[in-house]
Amino acid sequence: MSVLLTAISIASFAQLSPETIAKRERHKNLIVKEWNKDSKGKNGWLDHVTTYDDQGRKIEEIEYANYGMRERVVFFYEESINGKVAKEVVYDARNKPYRIRKYEYNNDGTKKKQYNYMPNGKLYSMKSFEYIFEDESK
Repeated sequence: MSVLLTAISIASFAQLSPETIAKRERHKNLIVKEWNKDSKGKNGWLDHVTTYDDQGRKIEEIEYANYGMRERVVFFYEESINGKVAKEVVYDARNKPYRIRKYEYNNDGTKKKQYNYMPNGKLYSMKSFEYIFEDESK
């Protein structure tokens, strides 16, 4: 079983671009804290915390306000879509889920659709992505 999982992981990893692989290598088990300071360089406060897993994938992002946590997003990945984000759960300041996003991808790996759900599972909106490449020869 572990051989199969390893083979699937290696196959998914092999489909990533060299830039994505390098970025993930740099982010393995990383926690990034972003701090703000007032104009005098004093009175610092925490703004964001981003956590990455042992594969270098973003698994959680927390945004803070002066009163504490404003929003938290947890990312879920799926190997069947080349290890891309399959779902995001967004939590409010009380740490209660208030939005769930699920993604559909094009064959080239770009996002095709985003489905936005209420915590009870009811679909309330969809977003489509359109990619337009400008002709650089102009």
